[in-house]
Amino acid sequence: MCEEMARIGSGGTAAGIGAHINIATPPIWKFGTDDQKERYLRPAIAGTKIGALGITEPDAGSDVASLRTHAERVDGGFVVNGSKTYITNGVRADFLVCAVKTSKEGGHHGISFLIVDTDQPGYQASKLEKMGWHASDTGDIALDDVFVPEENLLGRENEGFYLIMANFQWERLAMALGAVGAMANAYEKTAQFCRERRSFGKPLTGHQVLRHKLVDIATTAYTARCITYDALRRFIEGREPVQEVTMAKLFTQRACFEVMDACLQLHGGAGYMKEYGIERAARDARLGPIGGGSDEIMREILGKALAL
Repeated sequence: MCEEMARIGSGGTAAGIGAHINIATPPIWKFGTDDQKERYLRPAIAGTKIGALGITEPDAGSDVASLRTHAERVDGGFVVNGSKTYITNGVRADFLVCAVKTSKEGGHHGISFLIVDTDQPGYQASKLEKMGWHASDTGDIALDDVFVPEENLLGRENEGFYLIMANFQWERLAMALGAVGAMANAYEKTAQFCRERRSFGKPLTGHQVLRHKLVDIATTAYTARCITYDALRRFIEGREPVQEVTMAKLFTQRACFEVMDACLQLHGGAGYMKEYGIERAARDARLGPIGGGSDEIMREILGKALAL
C-alpha cells in the first residue's frame, strides 16, 4: 500500500494518509488500553477521526530527549503546555498522540505520551506553507493549559521514549517503501515518454546516452527495493533491524530525489511544466532526506551501530 500510494501522483495525499495509519495510530494499537482503542483506534480505522503524531518541536526533532512540551499532573489528569511543529495532519486532526515531559529532569526517562483531543480550549493549530506535499496539511501546534484526562495516558508514565523508538522503525520503513514506489512509477512514466518523444529522427531511447541514463535509474530503483525489502523482512520477523532500516531510509530518500531530478531532466522542457507531474514528484521527493530523521541523523545512528 505504501508503494502504491506513490502512483496517485500526490505526495501530500500519501503523507496525510500515511501519517494517520503509519505513525499516529500504531502506538494506540500497540500500547493503548481497550478503552483508548474504542475511543480513538476504532473511529480512526473507520475514518471518522483523523490522527496526528506530535513529537517534533521548534528545538527538538530526532533529539527527543530535548522535548520541552510539559505535562503537569493535576486532579484527574494532566495540564499540557508547549508547542509542536511540522506536524503532518496537524490542522485537521481530531486527536494528537503527543510526546511530553512528565518529569522536571526530562531526558530519555522523563517522557510520556498523551492522547490529546484537539477540539478544546487552549489547543491551536495553524497551517504551514511548504515546497511540496501541498495536499497535506502540516501544522504548528500551540498547547496552552490543555487538559488531558488520566485515561488518555498512553502506555506507562515516563516510558514514552521506548514508544518513540519503536515507532521510528516503522515510520522509516514506510518512508522507504513510499520512495521505492515513487521511483518505480517515475521510471515507468519517463521510459514511456522517452519511447514516444522523438529527437533527430528517432526516439529518445534510440540515443545511447539517454538509454543508459534510463538503465541507471532502473538499477537504482531496483537496488532501493532490495535494500528496503530486506529491512522489512527482518522487521516483520520481529528482529531489531535498526541498522538495516536506517540504511534503507538513508539510501532510498536521497536516491528518490536524485531519480526524480534525472527523470525531470529526461523530460526536457516538459519536465518543468505541471502538465506531466514530474516537477511535482521532484518537489515532493525533496522532503525524504529530511523527514523522519535527516540524512545526517541516519548517518549518526549508523556510525554508532557500526561501532565507528
